Amino acid sequence: MLESRWGYAYLVPALLILVAFTFGPALFVVYISFFNWNLLDPALSHPVGLENFTRLLGSARFIGSLVVSLYFTLATVAASALAGLGIALLLNRHTIGRSTARVAVFTPYVTPLVATSIIWIWIFNPQFGLANAVLSAVGLPELQWLESTTWALPAVIMYTLWHNLGFTVIIFLAGLTTISRELSDAARVDGANAWQELRWVTLPQLVPTILFVVVISSIGALQAFTQFYTMTGGGPLGATTTTSYLLYQEAFVFYHTGPAAALAVILFLITAGLTLAQLRLGRNRGATA
Repeated sequence: MLESRWGYAYLVPALLILVAFTFGPALFVVYISFFNWNLLDPALSHPVGLENFTRLLGSARFIGSLVVSLYFTLATVAASALAGLGIALLLNRHTIGRSTARVAVFTPYVTPLVATSIIWIWIFNPQFGLANAVLSAVGLPELQWLESTTWALPAVIMYTLWHNLGFTVIIFLAGLTTISRELSDAARVDGANAWQELRWVTLPQLVPTILFVVVISSIGALQAFTQFYTMTGGGPLGATTTTSYLLYQEAFVFYHTGPAAALAVILFLITAGLTLAQLRLGRNRGATA
């Protein structure tokens, strides 16, 4: 009993930090989402019920930002999972330079978002950027990239894929170490080719890893902000204004604290709902694999 009490006592500092800097602020955000909150003088704030939520749900800016966020999430998660799995399968083989290749793939993930975003702004520069130089070299028309409402979001997606791919590859490499070699050897003895081995032996055993990658990548994509702030500022014409970036604008540009808090609550509910749906779908597929 004494040891149990000491155990709880050691947990108290960590719990206090969580309450002060995580749970407390989160609950306060939920609280002020029901108010017309005056950030400079909270005494002037007054409750408005669900008005902040109803205005957001009827706002074209919010709906547009949600579409951008979902498109960005779907594109980055799908591309990152597929490319990450493919690269991990290649790096999992015993080839010369494998360690160097692993370091090269993982290095972008540990580089600062702001610094690398600025570098990619230069890459996408329509006058002297590397992207247009490559297009011109292969005979394709040059693009405006970050200045185009059509290509700005794909450009940010390409940068995000480059930056986050190393994390996905490392996770898949870790998952591949759990693959049963006995099953793989048995499949080869039975005459399975590389694709059949991947489809019927490797992928079913990688279901938990794939689920982890999809869930973590989706949460990160829905909350992505830094690259949009640095590379496009939400433009041009709102083409890259995600829900997270709209939240920043409402809170720290227009000082609409109540609507910003409501937007944060909605973003949390969307993220939680998408995560739970992915977990349920992954478990169902894992059970039938």
